[in-house]
Amino acid sequence: MNKAELVAVVAEEVNLTKKATEEVIDKMLDLIGQTLAEGDKVVLSGFGTFEVRTRVARKGVDPRHGEEISIPEQKTPAFRTGKGLKDMVR
Repeated sequence: MNKAELVAVVAEEVNLTKKATEEVIDKMLDLIGQTLAEGDKVVLSGFGTFEVRTRVARKGVDPRHGEEISIPEQKTPAFRTGKGLKDMVR
């Protein structure tokens, strides 16, 4: 399911226009992104938790030249599923 399909299904389920539904979904995703950028996590009970994890700096190999390179520490978004979502999928 892509975003357009999600918007259509949600709009039909809650009796809103597709435009209004898309605005709500866009705002929700923006707020999740902003919260993660601030270093906080977003917990949706029964669904899951969005959080930021830090990958440690490490050594790697440049595939073109075979030279060793240094990969710096970086932050990456992560999602951990909640019990309700796990049960729904099973």
